[in-house]
Amino acid sequence: MTRKTSSSTSLPASRRVLLLVDFINPLRFDGALELAPMAVTAARATARFKRRFSEEGWTSIYVNDNFGEWQSDVPRLLKECRRSGAAAAQLARLLAPSREDLIVLKPRHSGFYQTPLEMLLDDLKAKELIIVGLSTDYCVQCTAMDAYVRGYRVSVPADCTAAETVRRRDEALCWMKDALKARINPVDPGR
Repeated sequence: MTRKTSSSTSLPASRRVLLLVDFINPLRFDGALELAPMAVTAARATARFKRRFSEEGWTSIYVNDNFGEWQSDVPRLLKECRRSGAAAAQLARLLAPSREDLIVLKPRHSGFYQTPLEMLLDDLKAKELIIVGLSTDYCVQCTAMDAYVRGYRVSVPADCTAAETVRRRDEALCWMKDALKARINPVDPGR
C-alpha cells in the first residue's frame, strides 16, 4: 500500500490508526495483580495484530499515562518496566514502540484529554481508530468515548484489551458496542 503524505505535515496520511493505550505500564496500582495475566495475553494478541497492521502501512500511536510523573518519557518508562520484571517487563518486551510509531503521553484516563492526540489524528487524516490496551473499563473506554464523539469509527478488539476481571472487560466492551457502535470482534478469533 502506498501512503500519501498529508499537505500540512511530514507524516504520511493514515486513514486507520491503532491507539495502544497504557500498555507500557509498571503495573503499580491497586488491582494490578489481578490485571496482569489478562494484560499479558492482550499484549500478545496486540503484538501480532500490530505487526500485520504496520505491514499494511498504517500508523500506530502509543497513548500512554505519565503516571503523575511530569518529567517522565517513554524510554525511561520502558527501562523501568523492564527492570521491574514480571508482567510489566513482558508488556514492555512485547510492545516496545518501534522507530515509526508515534507517542503521546496523557495525564488522565482519556487519550484525548489535555493531549495533542486530536491534532495528530487530524494531520494523519484518520477516520477509523482501533483502540487496544489497559484497562478496558477505564482508559480504553474513556478514549473510545472521546473518539466516538469526535466522529471517528471505533473498533476495540476484545482480545487486545484487559481489565481486572473478565466480567469488567466484557461489560465495558458490550457498552462500547451498544453506545459507541464500536466493533469489538477479536483480531485473532481462532485463538
